[in-house]
Amino acid sequence: MANNYTNAVKMSITIDKDVAKELESVAKELSDKKSRIIQKALTFYFDYLDEKIADKRLDDLQSGKTKTISAEEAYKRLGI
Repeated sequence: MANNYTNAVKMSITIDKDVAKELESVAKELSDKKSRIIQKALTFYFDYLDEKIADKRLDDLQSGKTKTISAEEAYKRLGI
């Protein structure tokens, strides 16, 4: 994760009042920007979600919901 905002995108979001109060409190305690705390929190959460998605895909593969194909077949389908 970048430490600067050179690739930043400004967003407007709505969050629960209690979450906003907690964010304000944490930002003051850590002397950090709320946007930086949100960015770190989302990065952490996305890492967690990546793991959940990987687990789901593995479960789907093991249960037969999803099938694999050979590299040769993948290349053929992609026209490579």
